[in-house]
Parts: sequence; C-alpha cells; structure tokens
Amino acid sequence: MSGVRVGKRVIGAQAPVIVGWENIPKVQGGPAKQFFFTWFQPTMLFALIAFWFYAPNSIAKASTAIGIGIGFKVLLLGLEWLTPRHESWRLTWKELTTDLFYVGLGYTVLRMIDGYIGDGAMIEAIQHSFDWEKFAWFTGLPLLVQALMISLVFDFGQYWMHRGMHNWHPLWLAHAPHHYITQLNINKGAVGNPVELFLIGLGVGGFFDFVPRAALLAGSFGLAVGTYQHINVRFNSPRWWRFLFNTTEHHSVHHSQDYEASRSNYSNTWVIIDRVFGTCVDGEAELLGMEGGRPMSVRETMTYTFTEGWKSIKERFGRRSIGSMAPAPMVPAE
Repeated sequence: MSGVRVGKRVIGAQAPVIVGWENIPKVQGGPAKQFFFTWFQPTMLFALIAFWFYAPNSIAKASTAIGIGIGFKVLLLGLEWLTPRHESWRLTWKELTTDLFYVGLGYTVLRMIDGYIGDGAMIEAIQHSFDWEKFAWFTGLPLLVQALMISLVFDFGQYWMHRGMHNWHPLWLAHAPHHYITQLNINKGAVGNPVELFLIGLGVGGFFDFVPRAALLAGSFGLAVGTYQHINVRFNSPRWWRFLFNTTEHHSVHHSQDYEASRSNYSNTWVIIDRVFGTCVDGEAELLGMEGGRPMSVRETMTYTFTEGWKSIKERFGRRSIGSMAPAPMVPAE
C-alpha cells in the first residue's frame, strides 16, 4: 500500500484512506434526496442561530439547549437508521447501549466534577484576580460576533488540547481509548476514558465573560457542526461548509487505522484551524480503530489510562533504579 503524499506526509500507507473530496462518494438518488442531504446541515445551523438570536429570555437558557441537543441527536439517530453511510458502521443494540452508558456518564458524574474543578471553576478563580472591567467592550460587540469569537477561541483551545493528546504520552494515555472505536455513530463522541472526557471539555471561552445568550449562540455552532463528526450518514456538504467546518469525512480520517492519517483534523468545529496549522487532510476512511480495529471493552476503557500509566511509570523509573544498582564497569589495571 503506497499511500498518497499530502504535504510532507504519506497518508494511507498502513490502511485504506480516500484522499481528496473529488474521490469521496456522493449521495445518490433523485432531486429531492440530493437537495435534502446537501442543505440539511446549513439549514439546521442557521435555524439554531435564528432561534437563539430571537428566543425570549424565558426560554433562552441552558436547560433549553440541553433539550434541543438531545432532540437533535435523536433526529440524527433516525437518519443513521434510514440512510447509513457505511453498512459496517450500522448501529447494533449492544453498541447503542454502550454508547448511552458514556453519554449518561457525561451528563452526571463528569458534569458534577466539572462544576468543582473544571474550566468554569478555574476561570472564575482567575477572573477574581484581575480587573476584567477593562474588557467590558467585548460585551458591546454585536451578539453574533461575540458568539463567533467564543466558538473560535474555544475551538482553538480544543485544537491544541487534542493535538497535545496525540503528541505527549501522558495525555495520549487518556485519549487512546477513544481511538479504539471501530465505527462512527451519533454518540461515539462520548466514548472514552473519564480523564479524557474531562480534559477535552476544558476551554478558555469563558475568560471573555460574554453574555449568556452569546454563549448559547456559540453552542449552536458546536451542536450543528461538531455533532456530525461522529455520525453514520453521508451528506453532500457544500464546498464552503467543507472548507470551514470539520465534517464526518475529516473525523473518519482522524480515526483511521493509518497512523499518519490519525494525526490530522484535530479541531472540533472549525477545520480551518487545521488548515492554518497544516494538519488538515480532506478525505474519508471506513476502517477505523487501533490494533487493526480491536474493540475495547467498557472496563478496559475506564481503566486503560490508569493501568497503562502505571506500567509507563514502572518502566521508566524501574529502569532508572536498576541502572543505579548495577555494578560499576570493570576497569583494566594499568
């Protein structure tokens, strides 16, 4: 397998990866189906932006956002069942039950922990140490501008956190279980070790102290764009959408069994950040996972970071201890 050169890297030398939008299959069918799967994504994005922009204060709150998010995922789950991108990714009851376990973990235990030691708690502590009134002009900006800045700043932090997880061993131990998923489905973004799920949720958008409605607007970008990363549905995404935003195709490359391909497309929403830093690969992969596509059990996923971390510590410091106890080398007599 020779692969395809993308910049200084060769993509697809270890596992099949389609490189280039012109080589990716398109949605087949009549005009109505073509229209639906071309404009579904932009329509949902603009509809969510309009909702949060005009919604009365009585319903413009976090609980509404959670309800919309759950409903949107149920809708996409139905699309996965009706028109799967790959039959090999089709969701089974076992897969669904496992995914919902991780989703529940995120909505309960991890959310409670984040309230005490997450980005919100840390940002609040730091804000109390500075005179943030000097930055009050931010809240005078147009609402949509504030939302775009929150989304971009948060995703910029996500990009470097995610990239760091692939380049620094301690962080990789937290992130690795997520790369053992062998298919993309709507809830697969929640699958991973709790340490990683906590870290990936950290962001810096809160430093700007934007008004709540702007934060809700920013969340609509994450919901209407980032949600598609893990989905078993094919869209004929418009060219401008593929240029700006991370897509299912981009994220499937990131989860490819090919090593070089997996070190690309780190952003969560704005793939243009990857384009700026040279880590974007436009393409698609069907064969996903680590170790040739070996699924990881829930038990191993939950303990992997700690067991492998302990092994790494013993290996590193054990060798050092053995080296210090080794006898001095023999020096020939003169």
